[in-house]
Amino acid sequence: MSRIAEAFKNGKAFIPFITCGDPDLETTKAAVKAMVENGADLIELGIPFSDPTAEGPVIQGANVRALSGGVTTDKVFAMVRELREELSVPMVFMTYANVVYSYGVKSGSDSGAEAFIRTCSEIGIDGLVLPDVPFEEREEFLPVCRKYGVDLISFIAPTSENRIAMIAKEAEGFIYIVSSLGVTGERSEFNTDLASIVKLIRENSDTPCAIGFGISTPEQAAKMSAISDGAIIGSAIIRLLERYGKDAPEKIGEYVKSITTAIREL
Repeated sequence: MSRIAEAFKNGKAFIPFITCGDPDLETTKAAVKAMVENGADLIELGIPFSDPTAEGPVIQGANVRALSGGVTTDKVFAMVRELREELSVPMVFMTYANVVYSYGVKSGSDSGAEAFIRTCSEIGIDGLVLPDVPFEEREEFLPVCRKYGVDLISFIAPTSENRIAMIAKEAEGFIYIVSSLGVTGERSEFNTDLASIVKLIRENSDTPCAIGFGISTPEQAAKMSAISDGAIIGSAIIRLLERYGKDAPEKIGEYVKSITTAIREL
């Protein structure tokens, strides 16, 4: 069983997202540890990028702060190596195609994707989330991911419609269900018929699916986990980092505890 599959084996999974290096990598490390200590099942690590098109203002701000602080992909890799000395929790990177390709160019590799994905495998990253790569273009990355044992996570959005079954059949790791149209960010309500999307996924795949984009409260997380296999939260965690800075890890741990307690009751 893969580490990602392990994250879903004991019921509903909570997947927190954090932008690496906001406000610095030591704080990111401390926050990840706090999240794991408080029940997070899988960690989604954002590698900062100058044009994070899937993100709303909160996570965009985190990317700007991290890049301004001098965070690079190599520094993020080094941080993950350090975390892996203590943690066995599944971890995936969320970033953009340009980050993957440019890493290969800088390293002198013939293949931009190969250098990045090989390093992911070496440091213990279990999956890769690339929101700007459509399903139809995943073949640019999929063979390399499979070569190195890194799951390429698929997105299913409300606009996927007649492609949902096809994407679900080909999915690996877990399926990232986008709760609503638009970018990441906290929402007060969700108008998408997510239960129907989950039903169609389950008719075509055994791969677990988790819902993200817009979730911020324990009640919302429980509601989304009730119809899927778990919940993904990012912006609410980034807000704590923005507010408390280097003192945020303790607050993040408390917040994660409130979410995991809510979804474990299902």
